Amino acid sequence: MTEIAFHFNVADKLLYGCRLLRKAYTSGASVVVTAEPELLAGLDQLLWSFSPTDFVPHGRLGAGEPSRGETPVLLAESLESCSGYSVLVNLGQAVPLEFERFERFIEVVAQGEEDRLAARIRWKHYTDRGYAMKRHDLATAGEGT
Repeated sequence: MTEIAFHFNVADKLLYGCRLLRKAYTSGASVVVTAEPELLAGLDQLLWSFSPTDFVPHGRLGAGEPSRGETPVLLAESLESCSGYSVLVNLGQAVPLEFERFERFIEVVAQGEEDRLAARIRWKHYTDRGYAMKRHDLATAGEGT
């Protein structure tokens, strides 16, 4: 069963996503990031510049395009063509279709009320289906940025 973790109270979702992806890449994990297209575009741009010493190899996949599995980090609007990846990161507002194909699944939730409300709906969706949830509150851990 997919291991699901929620990372709450993230001050800057894109910057936190970059740090999370850097950590996943250096550990050897293969990651798909899903979100709305404009959020993925922002993440794509930030991954090129967020660190002067680290680079996270990544590619972008539009809706309906086939994945070739050539990059350790794939930014994808849809998961239908993504295979061969073990970790899923959701920066978006919706429950990703086919999330259960991944070993690990991380939901990133910003501090804003809209993001929190959408996260509550997703949390309920997963718990109603029997998933055990892990909660990481970055406000109490001091890691919100």
